[in-house]
Amino acid sequence: MKKRVAFHTLGCKLNFAETSTIARSFPEELFERVSPDSHADIFVINTCSVTDAADRKCRQTVRKIIHHNPGAFVAVVGCYAQLRPEEAATIEGVDLVLGTSEKFDIAAYADNLNKRVTPEIHSCETIDNEGFMSSWSAGDRTRSFLKVQDGCDYHCSYCTIPKARGRSRNPLISEITGEAREIVASGVKEIVLTGVNVGDFGKSTGESLEELLKELVSIKGLARLRLSSIEPNLLTDSIIELISSEPVLMPHIHMPLQSGNDKILGLMRRRYNRSLFSDRVTRIRELMPHAGIGADVIVGFPGEKDEDYEDTYRFLEGLPLSYLHVFSFSPRPGTPAADMTGQVRASDREHRSRRLIKLSGSRRIMFMRSASGTVHDVLFEKSSDNGLLSGFTENYIRTVVPFREDLPGTVRKVKLTTLRDDAAMDGELIETTPV
Repeated sequence: MKKRVAFHTLGCKLNFAETSTIARSFPEELFERVSPDSHADIFVINTCSVTDAADRKCRQTVRKIIHHNPGAFVAVVGCYAQLRPEEAATIEGVDLVLGTSEKFDIAAYADNLNKRVTPEIHSCETIDNEGFMSSWSAGDRTRSFLKVQDGCDYHCSYCTIPKARGRSRNPLISEITGEAREIVASGVKEIVLTGVNVGDFGKSTGESLEELLKELVSIKGLARLRLSSIEPNLLTDSIIELISSEPVLMPHIHMPLQSGNDKILGLMRRRYNRSLFSDRVTRIRELMPHAGIGADVIVGFPGEKDEDYEDTYRFLEGLPLSYLHVFSFSPRPGTPAADMTGQVRASDREHRSRRLIKLSGSRRIMFMRSASGTVHDVLFEKSSDNGLLSGFTENYIRTVVPFREDLPGTVRKVKLTTLRDDAAMDGELIETTPV
């Protein structure tokens, strides 16, 4: 009989792409993929380690899965397994720990599915900085996350990602376009480009992100192409202009700001100042007035005094952003920031975080209200138990309409009407045939 295998992903879109690729490495004649909520013989947990909270969530998730499936073979893979392999192995019930380079060979490591008395650890201290494992998500007929870059050379003072994933590297554009055509041929309407530092694409091949985008938008049958995130210093005027002029490229740009105070940006070792970030936002708004623009912000970084935080708050308050992703600083062992003086109290970090989350909520509402009465192309994705169907506009507003069997997986013109309580908008379908 086939072994039942389940996959659980924590963290970023890049992890989702890699989990899907790992799942495809299990031969279909030997394994049956099942939901992580159901009983399985094998559980593969692809982990994140970007913050201390992420580490904690990894441990909690592993323990919960083991509690509900005490006899299952459990493999912990990914960034947490790379950075803290011994810690992952101490969780009772874990059988296999695989780091960044080893996780793609899990089907070979799992040929013996007997529970281990002592967990097996395969996690090299050094990452293969020359190799690149192509990955993309499958199984969702509306959207696919396509990995185009891995690793990072930036070494920000708070970040462990270079240790977990190695140096910046990428495949050739010709390889990526081949993968994209395969994704489109499967019926997927939207591709989201993912990586650790997508804007750094081309560093290892002498190419550029702009060149990649120009090749991808020419693929026949690709309805939508979206960037997951891009560093502000790598978002060039020409890329912004390309997004604004090319219908396949979605007017939705997410940039990690991290702080609106130049002193803190310097301590973080970021490669830009707030003036450059503001300039990027202004340029996007000039060319794409209705674009969705998001930003990441870290509060409570060591040395951030009340006046520094207020400087950041006022800066963000004055920018025409659509939403924020807010994080409280989390000291990561082995990073310069973990040993910096001026560590901010947890209560202060929490207070600062709550204020920015509130600001983000008000900006999101303002952004959606400005879209009321406008018509957008919506890619419908998910149905709910209450007879509703949701999807996203080009500028990433979640839109809800009454369920119809012919809508999932199609792009339709929809008039946005009123705000809902669940960070979405109601819509009126005005296009009965796919766009």
